[in-house]
This record gives sequence, structure tokens and C-alpha cells, in this order.
Amino acid sequence: MKNLFKTGILMCLMVLVSCEDELTQEPIGLTTLDQANSTPTLNTVESSVNSSYELLSNRLNILAQWDWGGGLVFQNDYIMQDIASDDMEKKWASDGDQPWIDEINNFSYTSTNGGPNGLWKYNYEGIKRLNIAIELLTKSDIEAITGITTARKNQLLGEAYFLRSYYYFSLVTNFGDVPLILAPVKTYQEAFDVAVRADKTLVWDRLKADLVLAKGLMPNSKYSSTSEKWRVSKGAVIALQAKAALYTEKWSEVITLVDELAPLGYSLNANYFDNFSTSKEYIDNEVIFSYDHQSNTTPRRGNGICAPLGWGFFAPSTDFLNSFEPNDPRKFYTVDAANQNVNKMLGTLDGGNKGNDDAVTNKVYMRYADALLWKAEALNETGDYPGAIAIINIIRARARTTVTATGGTAPVGTLLDRIASTDKATVKGWLISERRAELGFENQRMLDLKRWGIAKAVLTAHGKNFQDKHLLYPIPQSEIDASAGTLTQNSGY
Repeated sequence: MKNLFKTGILMCLMVLVSCEDELTQEPIGLTTLDQANSTPTLNTVESSVNSSYELLSNRLNILAQWDWGGGLVFQNDYIMQDIASDDMEKKWASDGDQPWIDEINNFSYTSTNGGPNGLWKYNYEGIKRLNIAIELLTKSDIEAITGITTARKNQLLGEAYFLRSYYYFSLVTNFGDVPLILAPVKTYQEAFDVAVRADKTLVWDRLKADLVLAKGLMPNSKYSSTSEKWRVSKGAVIALQAKAALYTEKWSEVITLVDELAPLGYSLNANYFDNFSTSKEYIDNEVIFSYDHQSNTTPRRGNGICAPLGWGFFAPSTDFLNSFEPNDPRKFYTVDAANQNVNKMLGTLDGGNKGNDDAVTNKVYMRYADALLWKAEALNETGDYPGAIAIINIIRARARTTVTATGGTAPVGTLLDRIASTDKATVKGWLISERRAELGFENQRMLDLKRWGIAKAVLTAHGKNFQDKHLLYPIPQSEIDASAGTLTQNSGY
């Protein structure tokens, strides 16, 4: 495995912005003179948005070539949110491969670790592309210049505002205060001017404001495009609004926003694995936002993270396997431990796609069951314990009645309904258990533990050396160095 080059994150923020270019050595969001002066075309506008989705892909080597140490071979969300938690181990068999992942797992990482580095670079590369797209789409004469229709312009602009919010959501929840860059950076001086951390409250305010703009621009339907169902939809915007409200503890907003999803056509799938099966993509009822992986395309668009599954990466912890209630079908649908297959990541139940770096398996980012559990949490926080329990029981009922891998259903007595309770802590405990079973290996666990304030207790009990500083990841040292110290480090690193 080769580590061909490293780049500082100031360089990830400043870009040569051909939408298909690899990460360059330029400083934060920098555009070239030709790009700044060029006349946009319809293709330019379309590609500026389409390329911005790419950073949500599980394709290999988007930003570099086999830069393992820099954390750039693939998206690091499984490492930063699942392996770092009590759910996942690096590999089925412990070895010395990729020790930077072990450092994330045991909380011995420093600011030079590839995990935070990759997380930062992926997000800011996405933001850089989106700033270009938004600048183009908000030109007063863009319709006259390119011939784009008002409806298409609005749709693309809504997608761009959503995606920028999504990348900032990742940054603020993982790093806290981060640079807030809202326009293309066209000079080196601007690059240094923007390389300062904005207070996290400003980042939350901006990403929420972008979502309000996006919501008003998206078609009022389940899919924003019937021919391209992978695109951001109004439902995706509403779901991210609800998730942002959840993380900032705006409980009444969470409830109101989640209630807006069902009228758009979202509901729980009858069968749990339909959320992940490659045969159900974009014909299910539950997935709200996912990345559309496809095989045999040019440029490649396959789910490359299925390849490291074939190399032994990504295995369940014993604690995760033991956390499931008896006969819960979600356990097997998440991971087939006997055959060492992570079914949820593969999109298959027979090991298909394992080792395939061009798999069709979509990457699911938000689905309706997750949103319902946000609402349950908000109801519990506001004292509506019966409402919260009712939602938890809806999730449990779907799990126990889903078709099992053998074609039947779970035995009678599986996942019985939670009983009535007026104890907030009891209901919260049920919610925590339900989210772990329902959303395992979906990059939610670590962020959940942190926002609930229980990460230190849970992970210490799991044998990990979690300290208070680990509530945030370190700003990559390469970015601090590239900014000549303008960027400051999180406490403890």
C-alpha cells in the first residue's frame, strides 16, 4: 500500500477548481484566473453541482492515490464514528496494518493522524466545489447566459445549499469551531484571511440558514428528479434540518420537522434490509438521502469501500454483537459474523460485492427510521413519554416482523413492546439501545455517544482510553502549519 503524497488542508481549501481535478497543492478554495474569468455554460453549471456530490462517495482515491497515512483512500466515517465507538473493530483479525486506524480505536491519536486529516479534507473539498456552484447559480444573468431554466436553476441551487450544509454539519460536529468559507477564494491573501476558526454557533447558524434557502428552492415531492432519484430532495433538506435541530437541542423543531416527512411519501419499509439491499435502491420507502453508486461507469462511480471488506477490514466488536436482544433480525442484517460479512455495507446477504472496488451498493446517509428516533428523543426531552415510547415500539415492531434471512419471522416474544413509563431516564435508556440496534454500522454511534454526554463512561467501560479532549477531533497539524499558525488547535492536542 503506497503513500504517494501528503497535502496540507489549507491546500484542500484552496483549489484548482476544475470539477474533476484531484486535490492540488494550491492554498484554501483558490480558483484559477481562467476559471474566474470564464463564461459559464450549462454544462459548467451542471457539473459544478454534480461534482460536489463526489465527496460523499465511497469510491477509492478521490483526493489522492493510496494515501493511507493521510486518511485519503476512502471516506473515514466508518473509522471516525464506528471504529472509534464500541461497535466496530478495524479488522476481523488483529494485525499491524494501518496503525493510524488503531490509534483512532484506542484514542492514542495525535493531530498528525490520517483520520481527522481525511475527514477535514473531504469536507472542505466539497465546500470548495459548492462555493463555486453557488456563485455561478446566483449570478443575476445565469439563465440568459446558459439557457438554464428557472426550475432547474432553483433545483441545483437548492441541492448546493443542502450539500454545503451537510459538509459543515460533519465539520462542526467533529471539530467544533471551523473556518466558515462561503465563497470561492480567488487570491492567496484571501486564503489566509479565511483560514481562521469561526465559533461553532456561527457555523450552526449558517448551515441552518442554507437549509432554509434549500427548502424553499426544492420541488415539493419525494424526488426532486424522477429520472435522477439520487439527487437531494426536499425530504433530505427537511431531515437535515431536523438533525441539526436535534444536535442543537431545539426539541420542538425536531418534532415539527420530522412530521413533515411522511406527507412527502416516506415510511418504514416492511422489511429492514430493504434499506440496504442493492435490489431495492430508489424503490424503497424509507431511504431519504444516499449516494448512488454504479458499476462500470467512466469515470468510476462504484462503492470502493467494499474492497477493504475483502481485505478483512471492518468487523463487529464482541460488545456490539452481544448488545442485540435475542433473535433480533437486525443483528444478521447488519453483520454475518459466522461468515465475516458486513451485510449492511455490502448490500447483500451472501457475501456478494465483498472485495469489489466497483460495487453498486449505495451509501445510505439518512433514512426515516433514524428520523423517527430523533422525534422520539425530542418527545422524551419535552416530557411526552407515551409519544416517545410509541415510536420506539414502532421501530421494534418493524424489526420483529421483518422477513428473516431464512424467510420466516422472528419467534414469538422477540423484541416485545416497551411498557409504559413516566421515567425520562428509563425511556432514554430504551432509546439509546434502540438506536444502537437499528443504526449499527451507519456512522451514528460515536456522534450519539458524544452528544448524549456518555461517551467517556461508555468507552471507558469498553476498555478505551477516552479523555475529555476526545469529544472533538484535533485540527490536522498540516492545516495549522499551512496557515502559519492562524488556525488554532482544539484543547488537549
